Amino acid sequence: MKRILFVCHGNICRSPMAEYVLKDMVRKKGIEDRFVIDSAATSREETGNPVYPPARRKLAEKGVPCGGHRAWQMTKRDYDDFDMIICMDYNNIRNIKRITGGDPDSKISMLLEYTDRAGDEVADPWYTGNFDATWRDVVDGCEGLLETLLRTDKNR
Repeated sequence: MKRILFVCHGNICRSPMAEYVLKDMVRKKGIEDRFVIDSAATSREETGNPVYPPARRKLAEKGVPCGGHRAWQMTKRDYDDFDMIICMDYNNIRNIKRITGGDPDSKISMLLEYTDRAGDEVADPWYTGNFDATWRDVVDGCEGLLETLLRTDKNR
């Protein structure tokens, strides 16, 4: 079972969008039993909060459910508990390395590394208000990630 943790600053916009998009993708393929998919924050400022309303509306508009989410901050233990830690921007990577003490097992990556836009960051709608751009980035990244995971699984 592959354990995937999506991470952004507050865990109310980008990382939960990625979490629920990937959960929806694997459910539609009938392979959800092969994954544990979650999301977390690098900060505590949104702890306990649900998905941000405009992000929730964007997910609903696209038919992706996101009920029951509550933001939480990643801990050092989570580094051991997850196989992949996928970030939305470079500040997330820096903050995770501060929380975990580094990345000795090379588990940390950027979501858009799984697209033809490696090096780019997922658009942050908290500042731009552009949830369409974030949606496109998240879907592209999750599609590429799932393709990579399925290809890797076949090669075993």
